[in-house]
Amino acid sequence: MTEAAQSEPIDPAVVELAGRVFEAARTGDAAALAGFVDAGIPANLCNDRGDSLVMLAAYHGHAEAVRVLLARGADADRANDRGQTPLAGAVFKGEPEVIDALLDGGADPYAGSPSAADAAQIFGRTELVARFGAR
Repeated sequence: MTEAAQSEPIDPAVVELAGRVFEAARTGDAAALAGFVDAGIPANLCNDRGDSLVMLAAYHGHAEAVRVLLARGADADRANDRGQTPLAGAVFKGEPEVIDALLDGGADPYAGSPSAADAAQIFGRTELVARFGAR
């Protein structure tokens, strides 16, 4: 980032809009997310921790929001700043519908650190270990 860009104030309306978009992901408001992305908000928008909209929707258990975002080009495997993927988060939280949505959307169970496959092993989710192994 250039020095000039760092010193420019951030438009409060942009900050407010970003807050609404991230809140829609956290609360699973699939219709709002579809509208935001269709209007030009990036499907891979991330917060200050690198959590994408898909990550927030997945972690909070919102399969339909995950599907809407993936259908609009979001990356199912986009890792946050800690190397965690949405699929690993869904495994950690025990969200079977979100896991299905992510796998249907092309998520790689071996991406990230720890990967979803690692998380399934750690938490004794044998059905997922077998399912991921078949991929």
